[in-house]
Amino acid sequence: MKKTIITVACALAAPLAFAQTSTTTTEQTTTTQPAATTETTTTYSSGTVTTYEPGKTIVVKSPEGPVSFALGTAARVVDGAGKIVTAPLRAGQKVRVYYTGPTEKRTVERVIVED
Repeated sequence: MKKTIITVACALAAPLAFAQTSTTTTEQTTTTQPAATTETTTTYSSGTVTTYEPGKTIVVKSPEGPVSFALGTAARVVDGAGKIVTAPLRAGQKVRVYYTGPTEKRTVERVIVED
């Protein structure tokens, strides 16, 4: 009887002991073409807007200092809910700029306004 109670108690406690407590998410895009498959990782920089020229550039003041991004035609400016923002960004607005590529060839995918 004592052995059965201990076995049941261990069986009930085991799922709690092996429960996952945190998760990590990485955004990756895989493009498949007839000749090749490429994989890119999207990174982001967050801070406040210092300069914004629609369709051209955005400069964001981050903890590392000012960071300049070239905006292409594919870059989208959205709010936290994913709705497109039509008004020009103002200096001082908090944003998160998602981009791909190395520092000298960053390509902006989207800008999320955090206000």
